[in-house]
Amino acid sequence: MPAVPAARKRGLFLFSDTGGGHRSATLALIEALGLEFPDTFDCKMVDVFRDYLPAPLRYAPEMYPPMTKFPETWAISYKATDGKRRARAVIRVLFPYVARAIRRLYRENPADIIVSVHPLVNTGVLRTMKTNPTPFMTVVTDMVTTHAFWFDRRADLVVVPTDEAREVAVEYGIPEGNVRVVGLPVAERFRVPPDDPMTFRDAEGWRRDLPVILVVGGGDGMGPMEAVVRAVNDARLDATLVAICGRNEALQERLRGLAWNMPHHVYGFTTQMPEFMAAADMLITKAGPGTISEGFIAGLPLVLYSRLPGQEDGNVAYVVKKKAGVWAPRPHQVVDAVRRWVNDPAARRSAAEASRRVAKPDAARQIARIIADRAGVYSAALRSG
Repeated sequence: MPAVPAARKRGLFLFSDTGGGHRSATLALIEALGLEFPDTFDCKMVDVFRDYLPAPLRYAPEMYPPMTKFPETWAISYKATDGKRRARAVIRVLFPYVARAIRRLYRENPADIIVSVHPLVNTGVLRTMKTNPTPFMTVVTDMVTTHAFWFDRRADLVVVPTDEAREVAVEYGIPEGNVRVVGLPVAERFRVPPDDPMTFRDAEGWRRDLPVILVVGGGDGMGPMEAVVRAVNDARLDATLVAICGRNEALQERLRGLAWNMPHHVYGFTTQMPEFMAAADMLITKAGPGTISEGFIAGLPLVLYSRLPGQEDGNVAYVVKKKAGVWAPRPHQVVDAVRRWVNDPAARRSAAEASRRVAKPDAARQIARIIADRAGVYSAALRSG
């Protein structure tokens, strides 16, 4: 008699598009589950804010980008709500307003395991399901400076990217045995090095004989990227500058019309970031955790020119501490940093090696094994490790 196939496990992933990092991390985890455990999981992503919460909270994904354009105001709100007591007070006030929506979320999405990839959904969901618990994991997508909202001791497991984040989790009441340092999940295409980078350079028309300075501003081309590009161009460095403007078409048009003093290439949104990074020699970026992690995997020296106060402060300190890059919040400081790496290949190689040392390319795969184990799927790789 043929064996009856086991039922597929239902994985519910809770996130919101308040910034690109929550979605990309969620997609990386779902991709890794499919690669590690083919035909084993049915995964569902739910944007909790947009799909379930009442107004005005449901508009949080649309409100997030303009809010981050006022970084000092953002910092005040971040710090005013951080800390165990302050976070609990905020949740105590908000929960009655969202309780019905969270109950509907839980009722309409039965699962064998719930994975939260957003700090503002954890306590609400855990409080709602206390009489009928489902295995619940939190995957923290902030690298170092992690808000108290991420941590609820009722979670079965909290996965964090760094030892520094682990210390914060324990400080905020998560039992040490319930915290695991793994890394930040990134897509499989970043884990597997692209083919010969010089072939990509040839295809894109980049010179082989010059170091490539890659400048990015996130998927929406946010931050003072234009001023940075102009400053590097004015410095007339012996290098090629590659600027990726994301979905910011106006920025892309302005940069294309710049009076250029150096070899350059300007792009809009791309899905080939692994190839761009592999073919580059250094990366100028804002201090978002996803791009930093991808830069580490590519072994790129990092110049961080912008950060969101509060949640990204620790990212800057981490990169500098690990000697994988520098903090350069003013355009002339960016120029000084890249000039050194352009003119001193040994210094550039040293920073690149430091970047590779802190890379965690297998994080998504490792977290997928943990999810599978918590969902009752035997993972030989996990148990042998």
